[in-house]
Amino acid sequence: MQKTFILASLALLLLIGCGRSPYAIDKAAHDAQISEWKAKRLTRLTSETGWLTLCGLSWLKEGANAMGSDSTNAIVLPAGTAPAHAGTLTLSGGVVTLEALPGVTMTINDSVVTRATLLSDADPAVDPTVVTIGRLTIQIIKRADQLGVRVKNKDNPARVHFAGLDYFPVDLKWRVVAKFEPYVPPRVLKTPTQVNTVQEDSCPGALAFEIDGKTYRLDAVIEKGAEDRLFLMFGDATNGHETYGVGRQLYSALPDSLGNVVLDFNQAYNWPCVFTIYATCPIPPRQN
Repeated sequence: MQKTFILASLALLLLIGCGRSPYAIDKAAHDAQISEWKAKRLTRLTSETGWLTLCGLSWLKEGANAMGSDSTNAIVLPAGTAPAHAGTLTLSGGVVTLEALPGVTMTINDSVVTRATLLSDADPAVDPTVVTIGRLTIQIIKRADQLGVRVKNKDNPARVHFAGLDYFPVDLKWRVVAKFEPYVPPRVLKTPTQVNTVQEDSCPGALAFEIDGKTYRLDAVIEKGAEDRLFLMFGDATNGHETYGVGRQLYSALPDSLGNVVLDFNQAYNWPCVFTIYATCPIPPRQN
């Protein structure tokens, strides 16, 4: 590994010495790269599990939480998509147990269940349990100390009537090389969310870059379960007018052997909260 690292560093230095930036890309290749990224994003968004299907979020109370389409339930499912009374989710000591009422078909991994313990998304190494009820799915999410029920509908109007995505014109100006400034030791970034919780992320350092002669600096985080990339939450002057009011997000590769990171703001995109009120998006830290 050390030999590979040294050879890669030498290759970068040779390219720089020859007057050619190792981070350069021609317009045609860049356009193709962005087009591929847009296509993948659209596929994720419009899939049967994408953000456009999200149609409900209820926070569980200790004890039994009745679930169904009737408005008297603690967890109200969309009208016409499920029985009036479908079952119960019982929260006891941080453990959620599902119990279906007689005659109501619920499945987990295509197997019919009448009673099951549900795993949440608290551990990124373990998939949360997804329960299917007709065209609906439910799963448990954990935000801070709260456990909630996330409801998705494959026939959600937001998905059925989705009109597509709009983008700014692609411009190489917004593809910049940033210098990684590590924090030793890494910091913990406490980020508020739209559901009045605070999430804690590992912040290994900041990324400094220049656009139009002005230097910017953004704290980066490494998300749990996505340790192979950096995640940036930021706000700018477009927020609330042309982009989502709270800010946007961007992913990048980890720093290379010279501590450089390519940031392509052509791939910055809105939070899921721009599509649904039931998402739990973070709010970019003030310094970003």
